[in-house]
Amino acid sequence: MSGFLFNEIVFGPIKSRRLGVSLGINLLPTKHKVCNFNCIYCECGWNKDIESADIKLPSRNDVKIALENRLIEMKEKGNLLDSITFAGNGEPSVHPDFSLIVDDVILLRNKYYKTAKTTLLSNAGLLSDNAVLNSIKRLDNNILKLDAGTDKMFHLINRCSENIKIKDIVENLKKFKGKLIIQTLFIRGIYKNEKVDNTSEEELINWLGYISEIKPEYVMIYPIDRATPAENLEKISRVELEKIAKRVNLLGIETKVYD
Repeated sequence: MSGFLFNEIVFGPIKSRRLGVSLGINLLPTKHKVCNFNCIYCECGWNKDIESADIKLPSRNDVKIALENRLIEMKEKGNLLDSITFAGNGEPSVHPDFSLIVDDVILLRNKYYKTAKTTLLSNAGLLSDNAVLNSIKRLDNNILKLDAGTDKMFHLINRCSENIKIKDIVENLKKFKGKLIIQTLFIRGIYKNEKVDNTSEEELINWLGYISEIKPEYVMIYPIDRATPAENLEKISRVELEKIAKRVNLLGIETKVYD
């Protein structure tokens, strides 16, 4: 499966259930997914084995020009805008100029759409980099991933470096002091002859413990929605997701289920 890829630096705006009218920023190549994770459910498909010379990221200036042009166009048409959202074909924070681009986006937001929020969709895998962490903290909506309760399931689902441990990610998420949103995709299936299931009681108990430590503003819960690069994965029913959400609510944390 090739996956769904965004073919522009700035895309949309689109109507988002979570964010309202959202204008997306893709800091990754338009023809390749580039990510430090390789999740079995990722709508962008698998990471490709490509030479670094083939990976062309948009420059900071490219992003600034593309975003300003789109904001001017929208402003002239009288379009509404609720969010400027870092998303795209992989993990936004892998861009070497991510921190500087965050500065530019905030300045442009303040210039053209003061009431719009700045938003990041991230796997939280690079929060050990203080420059990345401090830049993300400047954004209004930090939507950060936590897909498992144990290292085994974390690596089965998210397929990142074995050096990345779930407890380290949780410790970094706690540095936001509650000013963040946790996003979790629940899934079951078989991948490479191993059972994948982050809905088991062991996983849920550990995951709920981490949620309790992180104390996010709220938790977003999802099933798979589009075709996945790995086969034999099951979409979890809304009924089951609602049961998980109730357990989060018992921690005193708001939860939203999307399907």
